[in-house]
Amino acid sequence: MSGTNFNPKDRTLLAVIGDEDSVTGLLLAGIGNIDKQSQNKNFLIVDGKTQTSVIESAFQDFTERKDIAILLINQHIAERIRPSVDRYQAAFPAVLEIPSKEHPYDPSKDSVLKRVQKLRGD
Repeated sequence: MSGTNFNPKDRTLLAVIGDEDSVTGLLLAGIGNIDKQSQNKNFLIVDGKTQTSVIESAFQDFTERKDIAILLINQHIAERIRPSVDRYQAAFPAVLEIPSKEHPYDPSKDSVLKRVQKLRGD
């Protein structure tokens, strides 16, 4: 990260890309944030009508923001943008795939676990 003003302590927010139940639960837990000036949110609710390009754009925006420490994304939504999720390699924000009520977690699809297995030689 040479040449940048990178300070992990400035990263104070969680972001989420998920279905309505997941996002609502996390918002009720207190992660919601809307920037007063730019009106940028730190969450995106995805349903069956949400275009893949919108999900891609939100993923790109959240991973480029300097105030986000962790990006949570429902695994079944991550599957829709799998090439982008697999390409993402930065430490911050950390991208974590989470299950949803309707879609259980499948470790064989998780990009972070795949990367760890490669490093371990599994």
